[in-house]
Amino acid sequence: MTYASALRALGQHAQAVAVLQALAARDPQDREILGVYGKSLADAGRLKEASTVLANAHRPERPNWSILSAQGCVADQVGDHGQAQNYYKAAIRMRPDEPSIMSNLGLSYALSKQLPQAEETLRDAANNPKADMRVRQNLALVLALEGKFGEAEDWSRRDLAPIDAAANVASIRKMIAQSNTWRDLQQLDRQAQRRDPAKNTTSVAATRPVKQQAAANLANAE
Repeated sequence: MTYASALRALGQHAQAVAVLQALAARDPQDREILGVYGKSLADAGRLKEASTVLANAHRPERPNWSILSAQGCVADQVGDHGQAQNYYKAAIRMRPDEPSIMSNLGLSYALSKQLPQAEETLRDAANNPKADMRVRQNLALVLALEGKFGEAEDWSRRDLAPIDAAANVASIRKMIAQSNTWRDLQQLDRQAQRRDPAKNTTSVAATRPVKQQAAANLANAE
């Protein structure tokens, strides 16, 4: 397990999966091994397998908040944002003081085109004393998506040098400028209560660059 954890930390996901697969085969009832194995499969992009393994890494009567958060990450990456949000909310009920789960929930709202909810959730997460750089940069991402570039840069500067913070926000701004869909999305959010979600014709392909960045920012709990 220690070796596998080190491989994950180094980004050697395929090697970590191979080590953990052998451990899981040797002891298929060890839920701790299954949990790390499932997260490693997710790291490696093997999302269907990750979903199956993570489901067996805890029991409904004894859920594990870390596994629930990881299941949420997998669901978000396959586009099932509603289910992802259910996982995150269940994890938050168990660990209401854990900003990484709130951050994942906020990104999930962003991925499902609910930018006001994303901002509110990520503000709560970022204002938590336990919040780290990833959480604050996720808030900066969502603020930029809403067109609040100055505030996004302010948040980004909390962890980055001013020139890097400006470059970070500029890159997001460029992605938005290249896609009318994200400008349309901002307008749709303002009209959300008057619109039928089933009639939203937003192009998934057009939003892919920003959505990929948001999905990449999802954090598997260790």
